[in-house]
Amino acid sequence: MLYQLEQEKGSMNFKILKEFIASGQKERKPLIRIMVDCLMPNHFHLLLEEIQDNGISRFMHKLGVGYTKYFNKKYERVGGLFQGTFKAASVEKDIYLQYLVAYINVINPGQLIEPELKEHGIKDIEAVIKFAEEYPWSTNQEYSGRRNSLIIDKGILADIFSTPAVYQEFVRSVLLNRKYNEAGRLFLE
Repeated sequence: MLYQLEQEKGSMNFKILKEFIASGQKERKPLIRIMVDCLMPNHFHLLLEEIQDNGISRFMHKLGVGYTKYFNKKYERVGGLFQGTFKAASVEKDIYLQYLVAYINVINPGQLIEPELKEHGIKDIEAVIKFAEEYPWSTNQEYSGRRNSLIIDKGILADIFSTPAVYQEFVRSVLLNRKYNEAGRLFLE
């Protein structure tokens, strides 16, 4: 579908994708809610809420197969793109959910400028926060009130982080108190 859309409309971008989704070509029944995401140079993180039974597995399968088909067709290649299956962890407590938001949105991109921050702590909190604010490939911009994505649905997190200021204060507290290690146990890296 993406490859066909790109052939009809030109090089893919969010404007084209947004127009396609808004056109409502068919009734959609979402499998999941994408609450948080972060694209890193060699991996990505998603914080998903399952809406339908087995929704996360079905979504991840569709995402993997769909993107592989798009990429292979676009670059005239064959074969897999991803190694192994996705890894998942269930979040049972609200506080871990909150820590995960900070971890995915700020700690992950922060490791690009401070690669050992998880092991040795953050050397320059202001630099990590500034870098995360400017990093375009995470939902930090949605939670900070600077962007409104067409695919992000914060769900319960919209109530927890009711304003950008509440979110930013929480993130700063997590960084200052090194609470990001609390969420780290949920990652299956």
